[in-house]
Amino acid sequence: QVQLVESGGGLVQAGGSLRLSCAASGATFSTTAMGWFRRPPGKEREFVAAISWSGATTYYADSVKGRFTISRDNPKRTVYLQMNSLRPEDTAVYYCNAGAMFRPYRPRDDSWGQGTQVTVSS
Repeated sequence: QVQLVESGGGLVQAGGSLRLSCAASGATFSTTAMGWFRRPPGKEREFVAAISWSGATTYYADSVKGRFTISRDNPKRTVYLQMNSLRPEDTAVYYCNAGAMFRPYRPRDDSWGQGTQVTVSS
């Protein structure tokens, strides 16, 4: 099992940038696909991005493609989400997750962090 702790959220103006981090513990991190999800206010949780266990392959939701970049540092057991050109509609609680399957991404129900709030003002 992988335990996850997200950080890096905050308040930013539209057009700005934030970098989220997800620190993981657990022996299987370096062999596990990872994903980022978000829950906008009043909406369901939605997929944002995923990265393979090696970091060689990534893919994104259409809504963030070209603006967000997922990456990982296996020796540091950390996954990142670089968010550029932020928009008010990116406002959400962001969660990382250890995946049961990479493509299509299937999250493990027992591997969610507590989330980090991102608020983008217009």
